[in-house]
Amino acid sequence: MRQLLTVMVLAGLLALGACQRQAEAPPPPFAMTEDAMGRYCGMNILEHAGPKGQIILAKYDEPIWFSSARDAIAFTMLPEEPKDIRAIYVSDMAKAPTWDEPGADNWVDARQAFFVIGSNRKGGMGAAEAAPFSTEEAATAFAGAHGGEVVRFDAVPRDYILEQQTGANGAPAPSREVH
Repeated sequence: MRQLLTVMVLAGLLALGACQRQAEAPPPPFAMTEDAMGRYCGMNILEHAGPKGQIILAKYDEPIWFSSARDAIAFTMLPEEPKDIRAIYVSDMAKAPTWDEPGADNWVDARQAFFVIGSNRKGGMGAAEAAPFSTEEAATAFAGAHGGEVVRFDAVPRDYILEQQTGANGAPAPSREVH
């Protein structure tokens, strides 16, 4: 009887662990709509060229939108921003129709993406961009055509993301658009 009870308790704990792992699975990305306003610029992100970002926090049912992938990465680096991040998605530029129209629903998990930094392409607010791709091959081809270097999410240099982009309060400062 004692062995049966022990087996049942262990089975229950294993089932509970599986449920917790499922609950921790990241939510899917949201499709970009006209209602998506950039966290730092306060503007409709559809009005800007280049890759976009979205971060889903544990305490909200809607994403926080970013007019550039770079701003989404900056959010994760700034100490005053929330840290209860459930998911970080960036536009998959490997599947984007064009640089000017990165697509409303072609997202890649930022932590799995390949980023091209230092290219000649500018992001949504005219600042240097960290262009995200779902495959290393696509990122390498982009870097060959536009310059820059391919890095993974955890290797994107903090200085590249935050230097000359932060305002007095530490949040990314809106850059002026380059026309």
